[in-house]
Amino acid sequence: MVIGVEKKIVYFNEPGPQNTDETLRLAKERADELGIKTIVVASSTGETGVKASEIFKGYNLIVVSHVAWFKGPNVEEFLSENREKILRNGGKIVTATHAFGGIGRAIRRKFNTMQIDEVIANVLRLFGQGMKVACEIACMAVDSGYVKPGEEIISIAGTGRGADTAIVIKAANTHDFFETKILEIICKPLKT
Repeated sequence: MVIGVEKKIVYFNEPGPQNTDETLRLAKERADELGIKTIVVASSTGETGVKASEIFKGYNLIVVSHVAWFKGPNVEEFLSENREKILRNGGKIVTATHAFGGIGRAIRRKFNTMQIDEVIANVLRLFGQGMKVACEIACMAVDSGYVKPGEEIISIAGTGRGADTAIVIKAANTHDFFETKILEIICKPLKT
């Protein structure tokens, strides 16, 4: 009688962008094994998005960037040349309010009190920054209409820049967040 299934998880020694190429390779390998064709990847400047758009040609690739002016007024992080490359390679780009940091962040900044969306974000950070972002961008991709609610996708994110976390996730709209299910961890950093 089989009581479980053994699956591989890769744990990186350190978080960060040095893991990007391996994270994308592992995500593609798992996507192909599972027959998953929808990939969501976080990208602040578009650099990781460009790499993903080259590796995941022919897939439904959604690159999720920071909300416009995230770093400040008139500061655009996502480089136009990266946007063009991603679109030329068949990827889609979502720029939207962070699922776990919209109006709640404004309340925290104004009244110095944390809201429930930031509590959820901080709980997910127990598994690492990349895990929080991977869950968040999955919701944002559903909210944008590029991913169907309940669809099994691979979500890729990182700690700061690059990618160091990849998960298989059943995605849901932000307003149905608790319907989200993390099905597998493909890779993540040991240290968070």
